[in-house]
Amino acid sequence: MKLYNTLTRKIEEFFPLNPPIVTFYTCGPTVYDYTHIGHLRTYLNNDLLKRILKYFGFQVKHVLNITDVGHLTGDDDTGEDKLEKGAQKKGKDVWQVAQFYTNFFFQSINEINIEPADIICRATDHIQDMINLIKILQQKGFTYETKEAIYFDVVKFKNYGRLSGQKLEEKVQQAREEVYVDKEKKHPADFALWFKKVGRFANHVMHWSSPWGDGFPGWHIECSAMSMKYLGETIDIHAGGIDHIPIHHENEIAQSEAATGKVFARFWFHNNFLKVDGAKMSKSLNNFYTIEDIKKKGADPLSLRYLFLQSHYRQTLNFTDEALNAANESFKKLKEYIITLRKQSQRTVLSSEKLEKVNLFKRDFIEAIANDLNIPKALSILWSVIKSNIPSLDKLDVIFDFDQVLGLKLSEVFEEEIPDQILKLAQERLMYRKKGDFALADKIRKKINNLGYHIEDTPEDFKVKKI
Repeated sequence: MKLYNTLTRKIEEFFPLNPPIVTFYTCGPTVYDYTHIGHLRTYLNNDLLKRILKYFGFQVKHVLNITDVGHLTGDDDTGEDKLEKGAQKKGKDVWQVAQFYTNFFFQSINEINIEPADIICRATDHIQDMINLIKILQQKGFTYETKEAIYFDVVKFKNYGRLSGQKLEEKVQQAREEVYVDKEKKHPADFALWFKKVGRFANHVMHWSSPWGDGFPGWHIECSAMSMKYLGETIDIHAGGIDHIPIHHENEIAQSEAATGKVFARFWFHNNFLKVDGAKMSKSLNNFYTIEDIKKKGADPLSLRYLFLQSHYRQTLNFTDEALNAANESFKKLKEYIITLRKQSQRTVLSSEKLEKVNLFKRDFIEAIANDLNIPKALSILWSVIKSNIPSLDKLDVIFDFDQVLGLKLSEVFEEEIPDQILKLAQERLMYRKKGDFALADKIRKKINNLGYHIEDTPEDFKVKKI
């Protein structure tokens, strides 16, 4: 299996440190606001990677964190705490806000069939683990203390910047008047490991006692502490969005490797941005969409998954209503094919020619997913199977096998039973149509629609589907 590694900036042969186990850490959500479709694209690509690894026989140990403290509005320790800002906005306490948006996150990923991680860990449940890690960094001379915080001294970590490719001299903090900067901070890239409950954070609601006084952890320290606790000092894969590369993931590497003297993550897996109508998603542009908005647009949530499958994870994807509608129609058509195939002929012995076709489809599919997750090609191979002349039940076998990776729940697609009441109305409508009484036939059609069903006329009969 080949995978692009952000750390080396090239596609490499992937193999785990302790096969068949793969240790896999995903940067989870900061639960101060709604999970949007940009977030969902990131977690979907993580899900695809995990499914592929499992498809190839690896045992994936997957950890995902929930950031419910310490993440400031600026990733570089500027601004206010996102959780506290979210709580003020909602008029609730931070714990309620964190729980509400955590629930929304899990509801959202469930809607598009993203498998949950094996271990889900909240930052607030691991404060002591973070304190212990900071103590190690302090003992090894990588920290310094100001009146306001404990900082990691990036100058003392010689490899700082290798993930992003940025040199330390390029890391200059924006000198905007509205941005608060600790005057005792030595270097703009130095990052807080622990904030003291003083100054701008004197009224911070979430706080714990520590060797450096009452306070709360910085954002970056949580991922290192929890990753090492559950997966060990060196992990196989660390995943996240490309926006995490220059600060958050760079800082994770620095503090982890400074503490252990070992490689923190062997492969870094990053997916590109999702744009909406060619622009960055934001509430001010009124293009901020959640999974609930997708449903309001009349699309099956799994159609969003289908849309995401059509682009490579390292490419920018532009979301539009037209693209969603097209994906929704394609997904409907795919489900209709599944229903049709279920109705068709019984299983027969495959001819050598058709057995060869099946094997070629499987080989091509495996080559696609093993080549840095070429999911768009894998999806096109699925359609080639459908259009082929191999027997229907063998098609289904291949399709369901592929869907272990694609995750479209195709094995759960069955023809819905139409209630007798709806079928009687449809028969009655057909009778009036044959008599030429189209006004009465149309009246019955509207009644069928109001009961939640759509009727489609064929030359001699009709089809009824649930809306």
